[in-house]
Amino acid sequence: MPETRPKTFDSLEALEGYLEVMGRTPSDEGPGITELDHGLQCALELRAVAPDDAELHVAGLVHDIGHGLVHIRDHAWSGAETIRALLGDRVATLVGLHIDAKRYLVTTDPGYRVTLSPTSIETLALQGGDMSAEAVAAFEAWPSWREALMLRRADEAAKTPGREVPGLEAWLPALRETASRQVKAGA
Repeated sequence: MPETRPKTFDSLEALEGYLEVMGRTPSDEGPGITELDHGLQCALELRAVAPDDAELHVAGLVHDIGHGLVHIRDHAWSGAETIRALLGDRVATLVGLHIDAKRYLVTTDPGYRVTLSPTSIETLALQGGDMSAEAVAAFEAWPSWREALMLRRADEAAKTPGREVPGLEAWLPALRETASRQVKAGA
């Protein structure tokens, strides 16, 4: 990812500009898909399963914003911190939990591991592999752990080169509304 990514996004314009950069950045999910393509597909998957949860859709759109900042094993929480002030704690927490959700699912759902893409299988070991019983309990203690599982499942389903999905402009109202709520909450 280019070095134009700030440590935190202090404006919606900066985030929107960076999402456009992600549209020119190849994804590690495979040939023919950009980082933005992956986020757009993920947001659409989430809208299909939770149509009234715009914050979840936004989390899907930006869940991999930490790519290029740190090692792949740490990108979730690093990315979460870059958007927390702008998009709020819930969106940031969902972004932060998406790797732990993968680890949780491979530990608790015997059929999940076979749904992982080759890249997700490779990164699973780097990200800690299966969870201990204590880690499973700690994950389930998060208030939004179920939504994090939804995000993770959408993440795996959002890796199709050439898939027709609404573009970034279709998600800008949800991004703007989410950011607007943070401004109002902080006022």
